[in-house]
Amino acid sequence: MAWILLTLVLVACIVALVVAVRRREVEHARTTIAERREAAATGSAQARLQYPVIDLSRCIGCGSCVAACPEEGVLGMLHGQAVVLHGSRCVGHARCAEECPVGAVAVTLGDLTERRDIPALASDFESPHVPGLFLAGEVTGHALVRTAIAHGTAVAATVAARVQQRPTTDTSLDLCIVGAGPAGLACSLEAKRRGLRFVTLEREGVGGAVSQYPRRKLVMTQPVDLPLHGRLTRSSYSKEELMELWEGIAEREELPIVSGRHFDRVEQRGDGTLRVLARVGPSLDAPIETYDARHVCLALGRRGTPRKLDVPGEDLPKVAYSLLDAQSYVDRRILVVGGGDSAVEAALGLAEQSGNRVTLSYRRNAFARIKSRNARRIAAALEEDALEVLFESQVETVADGQVELTLREGGVPRRLILQNDEVFVFAGGTPPFEQLERSGVSFDHSDRPPDEPLVEQGAGLVPGLAAATLLGLVVLAWALLQQDYYGAEAARRVALDQHGWLRPAAGLGLWLGIAAALLILTNLAYLVRRSPRLPIRFGTLRGWMTSHLVTGLMAFLLTVLHAGFAPRHTVGGHALWALAILVTTGAIGRYFYAFVPRAANGRELAIDEARTELARLTATWEGDHRAFAERARATVDALVDAEAWRGSFLRRVRSLVASQFGLGKVLARIALDGRAEGIPAGELRELLQLARRAHRTALMVAHYEDLRALLATWRYLHRWVALLMVLLVVAHIVTALEYADLGFGGAP
Repeated sequence: MAWILLTLVLVACIVALVVAVRRREVEHARTTIAERREAAATGSAQARLQYPVIDLSRCIGCGSCVAACPEEGVLGMLHGQAVVLHGSRCVGHARCAEECPVGAVAVTLGDLTERRDIPALASDFESPHVPGLFLAGEVTGHALVRTAIAHGTAVAATVAARVQQRPTTDTSLDLCIVGAGPAGLACSLEAKRRGLRFVTLEREGVGGAVSQYPRRKLVMTQPVDLPLHGRLTRSSYSKEELMELWEGIAEREELPIVSGRHFDRVEQRGDGTLRVLARVGPSLDAPIETYDARHVCLALGRRGTPRKLDVPGEDLPKVAYSLLDAQSYVDRRILVVGGGDSAVEAALGLAEQSGNRVTLSYRRNAFARIKSRNARRIAAALEEDALEVLFESQVETVADGQVELTLREGGVPRRLILQNDEVFVFAGGTPPFEQLERSGVSFDHSDRPPDEPLVEQGAGLVPGLAAATLLGLVVLAWALLQQDYYGAEAARRVALDQHGWLRPAAGLGLWLGIAAALLILTNLAYLVRRSPRLPIRFGTLRGWMTSHLVTGLMAFLLTVLHAGFAPRHTVGGHALWALAILVTTGAIGRYFYAFVPRAANGRELAIDEARTELARLTATWEGDHRAFAERARATVDALVDAEAWRGSFLRRVRSLVASQFGLGKVLARIALDGRAEGIPAGELRELLQLARRAHRTALMVAHYEDLRALLATWRYLHRWVALLMVLLVVAHIVTALEYADLGFGGAP
C-alpha cells in the first residue's frame, strides 16, 4: 500500500512539473508573438541592411543563435524554433550563423531589389563599370569594424596580386586609398605589408567615423586580425582605446596618410589608370589635388556630412551635429533632435550631467530602431523624470534662448516653445553617394551579380542516413567475417581461437570498449562547447554537432562489437541498451523534431498574412467605416488570440468542438454591424473570409503547439537517458577495473 501511495505522489509531482513547464512555455510563446507583432507595427522588424534568415526545415530549436547574438532582441524562440523579432537591430555580427550547429541561419543583406543606397559591386568589391575601383567598409552596406577590416585587407591583397601579375614601369601609384577609418587603415597596413606604392587620403584623421563617437563609447570589434599588428583579442574597446591603438599603429608603421583632403571624385584616364581628385579643405572652392593610381579603394563610410533640419536659426553657434564629451555641458537647457541610437545615447549622457534639463524631440510616435539596452535605459530615465521625450514633434525655428516646435497630439498640431541653451541634431548624414556616382559607381540592382537564392535545405536526413548506413555496413562486414565467433553461443566462444582477442576483457575486444568510452567522452564535450556559460569557444558549433552525431553512432557500434553482439543482464549490458535508446532519441530529435515546430511557425506567418490583408482591406475606409474597421480588426484579433492561447490542453480540445459555434456568432455580429454601417457587400464578404481563415489557422497553431510539446518529451528522454548511460558506463568501467585481475572479464 505504501508503494502505491508513493507511486501516486511521484506521478502527481511529475504531472505538476509538466503542467508548470508547459504553462511557462505557452506564456513565453504568447510574449514572443506579442513582441513580434509590436516590432512589425513600429518598423523594428524591418532590416536596415544585414538580416538573419532562419531555415526552419533545419532548425532544431537549440537556441544557440539567440544566446550568441550580441544585439539583444534580434532573435527569439517560438514553438521550439528560432524566429526573427527585431530585424532592424541586426548589424551583421553573424555570430548566430557561426554558432548554429546545423547551419540553419544565414545573415544576408536582405532584398536589395528596391534599394538605391547599396552600391553594385563584384564579389571582390570592385565596381563593374570602373576596373580598378574598389569600395570597402561601411559604404558597401556592412556596418561592423571587424567586417570593414576584412574588406580593406581583402582589397589590398587583390591589388597586390594584380600588380604582381602585371608589373609596370610607370610612375603612378599602385593604390590610392580614400579614408583612414577601419577599412582604410587595414587596407593601408596590408598594402605596406605587400610592398605596394600607395597613399591614403583622409578628411580629418585616423579613425574615420569612430573618431566622432562620444567619449568612452564602447566600439564592438570582436576578435580580429589587423595587418602588421596581429590579433585584437578583446570583444570591445572604448573609443579612446581604439583611437590610441590605431593612431599608434599608423605612426609606428609610418603610413603615408595625407590629412585634410576632401574626396571629390575619381576619373578614368586613357591609359587605364585612375585619377583621384580631392579638395584641400572643406570649401567647394578649395584647390584640387590629383593622385594617379592603377587602383583606388574608397573606404568613405556612409555617414558623409550631417543632415540638417533646414529651419531658420540652424546656423546659430549653439546648434551642433555631434557630441564628443557630454561632461562638458552642465546646468544647460538642451534639446536633442533624433530618434536613433546616437540621439538616445547623447540625450542620456547629457541628462546624467549636473543641472542639465534635456528634451528629446522625435518625429515618430515611438522609438523603432534603437538597441534594446538603449530602449531600457531611456525607459528608466523617463520613469525617473531624468529627461523628457516629445514624440511626433518637429523643430520649426531655432533662436537665441529658445526653440519652437510643432507637436501632434491626436493628429492635431500645436505650437510649443522651449527655453533652450544648446541644440544637438542627430538626423543622420548625407552619404557620399553623389561623389560615388560621379566616380562611376552604380547603385542599380541590375548591375549586381545575381544573388544566390535562399532555399530550405531540408533536415540533412540523406547524408546522415548515408553515414549511418556506411558505418553499419562496416560493422556488418566485420561480423560476417567473424560469424563463427559472433554466431556461437557465449559458452562455446571460450573454445574458439578468436576468443583470446575478441572477448571484451582482452585484445581487440577490450580496445573496442576503450575506444567506445573515449568516443562517449568526446560526444559529451559537445555539451561543454555549447554552453554559453563556459569560455570554451574553439571550433564551430556546427562542427561540434557533427562530431556529436558521428561519435554517438560510432560509440554504439563499437560497444556492440565490444559486447560481441551478446549483451548480458549486467551493468555494462544495461549501458549498451541505454546507449541504443540515446542514439534513437538523438536521431528523432535531429531529423524529425523540426517538422512540427516548422509547421506551427508557418501557421503563425499565415495569421500575420491574414492580419495584413485585413489591414489592407480596411485601410481606405473613412469616417464611421474606419471606426467599424477598428472594431472588426480588434474582434478578429481577440478571436485568434483566444483560440491560440487557451490555458490548458483540455480547454483547447473543448474549444475545437465549440469554436465553430462561437465563430458563427461573432461573424454574424460583424456582418450585422457591417451592413448597418453601409459596408459594401463584396468588402464585407472578404472581411468575413479573412476572419474565418485567421480563426482556422489559429486553431491549427494551437494543436500543432500541443503536438510539439508532446514531441519535446523526446528531448527530456534523451537527456535523462544520457545521464543514466554515463552513470552505467562509469559503474561498468569501475567494476571491470576492480575485478579484471580476478579474470571476471565477461561481456557487458
